[in-house]
Amino acid sequence: MKKALALLPILLLCALRAPTYADDVPVKLATQELPIPKETSSVTQHSVIISGRSIKYTATAGNLVIKNDKGDAIGSFFYVAYTQDGVKNLSHRPLTFLFNGGPGSSSIWLHMGSFGPVRVETANAKATPPPPYRLVPNQYSLLDKSDLVFIDAVGTGFSRIVGKGTPKDFYGTDPDIESFGKFIQRYITLNNRWNSPKFLLGESYGTTRAAGLSDWLQQKGIALNGVVLQSSWLNGFVDFPGPRFSLELPYELYLPTMAAVAWYHDKLPQKPANLPAFLQQVRDFALGDYAHALAQGVKLSVADTQAIAVKLHDYIGLPVPYILNAKLRITPDRFEKELLRGDDRTVGRLDARFLGIDTDAAGESPAYDPSGSAIGPAYTAAFHWYLANDLKYKTDLTYKVENYGGAFRNWDNGQRIDGQEYPLMDVEENLRAAMTENPHLKVFSANGFFDFATPFFETEYDLDHMGLDPSLQKNISYGYYLSGHMIYLHVPALAKYKADLANFYNSAQ
Repeated sequence: MKKALALLPILLLCALRAPTYADDVPVKLATQELPIPKETSSVTQHSVIISGRSIKYTATAGNLVIKNDKGDAIGSFFYVAYTQDGVKNLSHRPLTFLFNGGPGSSSIWLHMGSFGPVRVETANAKATPPPPYRLVPNQYSLLDKSDLVFIDAVGTGFSRIVGKGTPKDFYGTDPDIESFGKFIQRYITLNNRWNSPKFLLGESYGTTRAAGLSDWLQQKGIALNGVVLQSSWLNGFVDFPGPRFSLELPYELYLPTMAAVAWYHDKLPQKPANLPAFLQQVRDFALGDYAHALAQGVKLSVADTQAIAVKLHDYIGLPVPYILNAKLRITPDRFEKELLRGDDRTVGRLDARFLGIDTDAAGESPAYDPSGSAIGPAYTAAFHWYLANDLKYKTDLTYKVENYGGAFRNWDNGQRIDGQEYPLMDVEENLRAAMTENPHLKVFSANGFFDFATPFFETEYDLDHMGLDPSLQKNISYGYYLSGHMIYLHVPALAKYKADLANFYNSAQ
């Protein structure tokens, strides 16, 4: 995923409001309209072997235009759909909509790395060499379980604001959910998929969108079978929205990720053999003795402060004097810089298995995210080649892998919840409402142990605190992987992830 996407939680703290530009073009005057493209598509035939079975499928790359409530065209969504050939009863064939987040990211990361029928090979936990890149049939594709539709948000990929559309129609928590909902409505109508089992799979801010969509679609008469939340961001109030000492909870929720990363890089005083069991100890400490210590503020005794610092050293590997100087409060960026300082290396934010080299080894924070820059060129080049040569899709538009100058910087991070306006989003309530009104809805939470962008313990906390009735808690299941934010970058993790999803799809139909 890209450097700017590594700022995911930070962007939600900015409370940016309506932009003055639609992508890179000044917003039209009231009497003007942006061009409305025709709905076109390129249809090609392919096959892939999954679990020893050859699956013939149709790939459709195209665009669909959505309209506002007045019937005016406002946006054109680019998508690539993969549908299994020879299916006689579409009511028994699941359909999954997949998307990345940002906001401001296209969906080539999920498309070319996770569960599409083709994926790009990248180096494991290090920078992928320059071209030529290898595109390989994806034996871990979900196409054996479901048809797949990869969607680019308006303002990214080939998706554009059109007609009477404005940035306010797309660049914000609520309008983003509504625009994707309208695309899904139109797609299932045009393709006769109203009665198909339906799933959503979102990554990063895509989980924000998926959680919101679960409720939006439910209100439109579209009940989902399942929602997959990969590397979740569900509540903008739970992370670091305020001054350093104003909220203790984020320090507690990031602690297990720090412990996992220290374990991976062999920086623990005594490395345990069982990572899951070790992380459970850290969870208990984080919301137990550590939370109690932080809650006391300056009233914490010198002896107790020292004891907590020693315990933190045992769990996350940083030196006791450093922990004491930080007042027991370690931010993720400081940890990423400090853990391997003696080796003149930093660890990645999206995936802490990746190592970076800073010009200034004495700094407070890493200069860049090595896990973002390591794979960006490979995904970008491979996708463009695949689009032109395999999907045969032609257009004069420039594919925007990222659009942080438009969508990211101009995003309205607020949300309307139960009639009230809030400065940050909290889609936990959307998901709770959808699961309550549709008690058959299943949710799978996929988490990389080494992900600092969306730490797994924060996701657990969010899902545990959304107020879901205890009788429905069994509908939420979890997967944990020895990888980072983009779980599929580690092929063994991708294989396990696919196996977990195969069981999840079976349970949700």
